[in-house]
Amino acid sequence: MRTLLRAALPALLALFLLPACSSSDADRIEIVVTTNILGDLTQEIVGDAAKVTVLMPPGADPHQFAISAQQAARIDRAALVIHNGLGLEEGVQRHVFAAESSGIPTLSIADQLDPISYKGSDRPDPHFWTDPARARRAAELIGNRVLALDGIDAEAVRANTTRYLSELNDLDTWMTSRFATLAPEQRRLVTNHHVFGYLAQRFGLEVIGTIIPSGTALASPSASDLAGLATTVRDAGVRTIFADSSQPDRLARVLAEQAGVAVRVVALHTESLTAAGGGAATYLEMMRANTDAIVTGLAPS
Repeated sequence: MRTLLRAALPALLALFLLPACSSSDADRIEIVVTTNILGDLTQEIVGDAAKVTVLMPPGADPHQFAISAQQAARIDRAALVIHNGLGLEEGVQRHVFAAESSGIPTLSIADQLDPISYKGSDRPDPHFWTDPARARRAAELIGNRVLALDGIDAEAVRANTTRYLSELNDLDTWMTSRFATLAPEQRRLVTNHHVFGYLAQRFGLEVIGTIIPSGTALASPSASDLAGLATTVRDAGVRTIFADSSQPDRLARVLAEQAGVAVRVVALHTESLTAAGGGAATYLEMMRANTDAIVTGLAPS
């Protein structure tokens, strides 16, 4: 009999604990975040104070990813929906606008960070996170808004925010030091589409051309676009083209061939985080990896 009781004890304990765990999880408020970059910032700040649901999977394109009916329902039940804004989440923004219209609290980030326009256009650029100083301000916006939620552990959120802002400051200092090693003639970028406007502005780089002449990766370049950019690459002596890791680099390689010079194609994690172990599983990891890749690609070999 004692043997049977000893054998059954773990199962009985599990039965007693299960309802408590389920009840605790059900009591936590839920914050829904559209992109995984903003999701990482939010998770760092929220910690265990709330449930954070990120809609965009690792490695996805923020311009193209779509959500399921179940994910759309989570938006409708959320205590707060955090989104990038400025047209970035093209496949999800209608769900966010619908939730906002129905009274769900939302927080749009990019439009509050002194947005710049795409080069040669009056359209606002949503890719603010390539500037770590703006990412820090985004983290502050998130922290302040989360603190206003009912039932949140304010002390924990404040502590998380203070810690993470310090880590973002360290990232900013490190990136400034790394980019300072580039000479003026080494500061020219060619990318697959407009992503680095904020980074260029912050660290004194120049984006001399993009393969896709649009703010969205859904557009396609014409033959004349590629021919003109190939001329720019040859004239500027560019040796490296940077392509987003979430998109095929075929166009970048076609441009390299058209330029008629030895041009490398280097992949960067610019619009999406990776899964764990993929080299850019967090915002901090992504920015450090990209900075190293850009500096190495632009510096003389």
